[in-house]
This record gives sequence, structure tokens and C-alpha cells, in this order.
Amino acid sequence: MDFRTTSLTDLAGSVRTRKMSARELTAIALDRIAALNPRYNAFVAVDPERALADAAALDEAIAKGGDPGPLAGIPLAVKDNHDAVGFRTTHGAPVLADAPPATVDSPFVARLRAAGCVIVGKTNMPEFAWSSNTSNALFGPTVNPFNPDHGPGGSSGGSAAALAAGMVPLATGSDGGGSIRLPSACCGLSGMKPSLGRVPGGGPTPQSWIDLSTSGPMARRIGDVVTALDVAVGPDPTDLRSLPRPEASWLAALDDAHVPLRVAWAPTLGYATVDAEVLAICELAVEVLESLGAAVTVLETVFDPEPVSEFVTLMGACQLRTMRPFMSHPRWDDIDPGLRALVDAAQSMTAEQLVRVFDRCHTMNLDLVDLFHEVRILVTPTAAGVAPFVGTGLSTINGEVTGNWLYFTYPFNMTRSPAATVCAGLTTAGLPVGLQLIGPQHGDLVVLRTAAALEAALDAARGADLLAPVEG
Repeated sequence: MDFRTTSLTDLAGSVRTRKMSARELTAIALDRIAALNPRYNAFVAVDPERALADAAALDEAIAKGGDPGPLAGIPLAVKDNHDAVGFRTTHGAPVLADAPPATVDSPFVARLRAAGCVIVGKTNMPEFAWSSNTSNALFGPTVNPFNPDHGPGGSSGGSAAALAAGMVPLATGSDGGGSIRLPSACCGLSGMKPSLGRVPGGGPTPQSWIDLSTSGPMARRIGDVVTALDVAVGPDPTDLRSLPRPEASWLAALDDAHVPLRVAWAPTLGYATVDAEVLAICELAVEVLESLGAAVTVLETVFDPEPVSEFVTLMGACQLRTMRPFMSHPRWDDIDPGLRALVDAAQSMTAEQLVRVFDRCHTMNLDLVDLFHEVRILVTPTAAGVAPFVGTGLSTINGEVTGNWLYFTYPFNMTRSPAATVCAGLTTAGLPVGLQLIGPQHGDLVVLRTAAALEAALDAARGADLLAPVEG
């Protein structure tokens, strides 16, 4: 059994038809975690006893003729900023090391559990999801299964590494500036940030990143991502941003996977410096899009100027609100110095500055409205460089070590756009490169269909499935 090459549909079908028990499937995941997690540090908490008991209860329900759900028996890893009953939610932060175990699942996790998933553990992340470096003083760094000198990106890096190593077939992630798309790209996965409001973010506490972040499932292939999205999307009365449930099955929509007639390729968005090898790999993937029937228009500029200062202003305000209660905590100094500096700077922010950020989000969306009158999909690199070095947020661009490799994902959190990433190929050093696909407002299905068609064509062109070279 290799979770990296068996679909969620096939795994759940085996459990529903009793060809394999949920307990057996869970045991495989737990064995893989025990064998591989010491090497990759993707999981920060595992509860084998609880997981096996939950799986056994699912098997008993199936034996009695009950409906186990469309994700029956699927071992699920939960990012450590989502609540899962019985586990601490530390957000990767030393100041929450002693947080009490959750007594209620987050709404997103509850939907996956209700669909039949068996939660096996929690995955690593940077403190309060603030960066692309999945490392913290509480649990240490996570290692990229493609290359031990590199990390998995972030902030959903523990989930991405667990998937790339085949420890689990499904994990949760969240994306406030690229935190699903970046680690997916760094770890050779297909990933999706749904439109804001598609996956519920409600519950008893306000959203930590207000209008920037959305939760979503993570898996190796886009079909598996959509299989999980199909049970996760839909409104929640506690989420002010939640959207109505789509009328049609998203998974069924992939039966008609195809690329649109008109696509825009923006290799720099007008401001980015991209590594030459990364750019060349992305350009080859764009040629595959053309071979599938898309007419590609090259754009020199999409956003002018780069909106990084506005994004940092909004992110800083959100982090200040979240972290102020911990400023006198004995372990405050263990928080990443960069995060503490961001929070300190946010304390001098004015209300007008914050409102002007939302003004910029509005005008950026107007830019996209005009663009999407002409094309159906906007394409960019997912990142300007390869996966960062392990324990850092630093990548290389044209031989130079730099932290400026995160140009492409965060603008589409500001515009709330649906956006996916597909593995375009590997560098000569064996590191994955992602190609990002962005759609119009609430145009999740056009993004997913395009991603599925491109993924299939790239797989066919490579002649083999793309797997991290892990053992076990």
C-alpha cells in the first residue's frame, strides 16, 4: 500500500466494501509515521490508540450496515492550527505549548471526520502560520522528502511533507498568503486555495487572518483534493464569509477536465525576479497548456506596484491581535524574532492605514475583473525559487540566497481568488517546481478543471508518476 499512488476514492471504496478495514488502513498510516517521521518531523503529535479506536468504531458501523461516508477510513493529518478533539492546538507556538486539548473539532475538521476520516495526528507549522519556514522553537524544523537540505515551505509544511512522504493520503491546510500552494509546490503536490468562504472557517473564535485565509484539504493529486473538497465546501452559520453550497458535485466536474480557450501567462506579475531554471520549467508547462488547446497571451504586468507593503500591514494587524495576550508569557522570547518584529511594527499602525489596505484589495480585484473579461485563467510560477533551505525561509534565485521568493501567491489572498498549483517538473537538483493557476471570483471549477487537465498531460509527458524518493 502506497498512499502516494492510490486515490482516496479507491481507499475509501476498499473500506466501504470491507476489502480492507479502516483499522488496517489506519495501522498502515501509523506504521509509516513511526518509520518516517523521525526523519522528516512532519507530525508534532500522534495518538495511535485514539486513531485505532476510531477506526474500529467505523468498521463496526459498516458491519451493521451503516453509511461510513465518502471518505471512509481515510487517515487524516490535521495542521496544528485546526482543532481536533483530544489534541492540543499549539499553532506551532511555544506560548501555547501547554494549551488544553481541544474538546470540539474545527468546522472543517468536523466535516472531514463526519465523512469518515480517521484523525491520526497534528502536523508542524511556523508560529501562528506567519512564514514559509516550517520550523519553530517548540518542535523544530520539518524536512522536505525530496531533499533533506531543504524544508517543505510553509505554513502548511508539515502536512505537505507528510503527504509527499506517503505517511497519510490526506491532510488539512490553510492559506493566508500561499500556505497551501507554496508547500504543495515545494513538495511536488497539486494544491488548491478555494475561494474565500467555500470551506467554513467559523466556530467560537474570530478568524485569525480575517479576509486573507481559507482552509482547504491537501493531497498529492488534484482529484483527491477535489474528493475532499466535495464534502468540505458549503455554508456554516458561524462564518460570516461562507458561501452557499455549490449545486453540482465538484468531483463530477472533473469528468470534463479541460483547459480554457484563452489563458494569460504572467511570468513576473510585473515585479518579480524568478530563478532561471524555475522559469524554464514553468514555461515548458505553459507550452503543455498550449498543446491542450489554450491560446496563451503573455502579460508583462498584472499588479502595479507590488502590493507587499499592504499585505504585510494587514498580516501584521492580524498577528498583533492574535499575539497581544501572550506578550508577557515566559516563552515570548522563544517566538521567531521576525514574527516579534512584525508584531512590534504593527503597534504603530493607524486605522486609516488598515482601511487603505482594503482599498488596495478592491482595486487589485478590479484589475482581475478586466483581465478575466479577456481570459479564463491567469498562470504564474507558484514561487520564484525552489523550496527553502531546511530551518530557514531562504531560497536561491539565480545562485543568490534570498528571502524574496514569495512574490506570486499572496496577491490572490488579497483578491480572494481561487488558485491552484500543479507540479510543473523537477530541477536538476531534484526539487519540485509549481505552476500556479488563478481563476475569476468564485470560479473554482474552471481552476480545478484546468489543473486536472494539465496535471494529467504533464504526467503523460513525464512518462512516470512524480514521487519523493522516500523509503519504507
